[in-house]
Amino acid sequence: MIEKLTRNAVDVLPAGGLEQKLELGRPLRVKLGIDVTSPDIHVGRGIPLQRMRAFQDAGHIGVFIVGDYTTRIGDPSGRSAERPILSDEEIDANAKTYVEQAFQIVDRDKTEVRFNSEWLAKLDFADVIRLTRTTTMAQILERDDFSKRMAAQEPISVSELLYPLMQAYDSVAVEADVELGGTDQLYNLLAGRTVMQAYGLEPQVVLTTPLLLSWDGEKMSSSVGNNIPLTAPPEEQFGRAMRIPDSQLDEWYRLVLERDVPAGEPMDAKLQLARAIVGRSYGEEAATRAEAHFTRVVREGQAPDEVREIPLPDGDPVHLPALLASAFGLSTSEARRLIGQGGLKLDGVAVTDLDVPRAELVDATLQAGKRRFAKLRQTA
Repeated sequence: MIEKLTRNAVDVLPAGGLEQKLELGRPLRVKLGIDVTSPDIHVGRGIPLQRMRAFQDAGHIGVFIVGDYTTRIGDPSGRSAERPILSDEEIDANAKTYVEQAFQIVDRDKTEVRFNSEWLAKLDFADVIRLTRTTTMAQILERDDFSKRMAAQEPISVSELLYPLMQAYDSVAVEADVELGGTDQLYNLLAGRTVMQAYGLEPQVVLTTPLLLSWDGEKMSSSVGNNIPLTAPPEEQFGRAMRIPDSQLDEWYRLVLERDVPAGEPMDAKLQLARAIVGRSYGEEAATRAEAHFTRVVREGQAPDEVREIPLPDGDPVHLPALLASAFGLSTSEARRLIGQGGLKLDGVAVTDLDVPRAELVDATLQAGKRRFAKLRQTA
């Protein structure tokens, strides 16, 4: 039983602590918090969610915390500079989507969903001072990212020092027995043990999982764009999964699918991986269609069987970077780079101008890169 709960775990602390919790003979409260720094939960963030599902399948309670309040501070973990803060509107919009995304992996009926603004927004200044007394500056500055920035004489804001205490207070509020997180969260999770004890609670057990490396060899990240969002269209998920190099298949199978790579050709294993990722989000039929799309568009170099239609924006001429942003979700810089590299085509012909007469775009097929297609229609 415990082997299933701790599969792929890097740290399970303290030693023997999980066994003692399981001996309590009651459902454990297994916490996972995610800050809403982007609109999507990606496959890498799904790995600790898979551990929550394993606990739920064993009869325990998943406590999924949407960090709508801690996002307003910004987690400094692994950062060489202070994290940019999103607007309240962006945070609220992201928070609304996270719960349904998490339910793609965890058991809806065994999940307690909480937003940490429920308790953090209610703390007055005296409450915050009490919280700060649970931890010393020496303990906070032990963390690797802070010590490196101190050595480099780079600024660290007081709000960043408070972040691990706020996340730790989440564990107090929900009375967590176990907290899950990536290895980059180890300091924050251990801070939860310290703060819980200071508030007279039995400290939680800490379980960390590896960080998933993307096709570029870097940690999967929404801000970098090397991610596979759980809500990306099936064709997009499939295409991104097929970018995983052969050398990373073992790791992806172990962490994402929790099984060994099948014997045979790496391409076959990669196709199975992509189908499994799409199937988890959208079902087997969608996975089959996504594979057919990938085969036709990418491997055979043909246009897809079905091309979605999008309306042309107002104005003449039409600014293509803005059109690409609305059609495919590219950033302005990504769109300009794609156009400059000859990666944008209209009816199969490369376009390098940023502004194109409207008449030339009506009923044209827009192709951005190898896999993105759209039919441009005149607005009424």
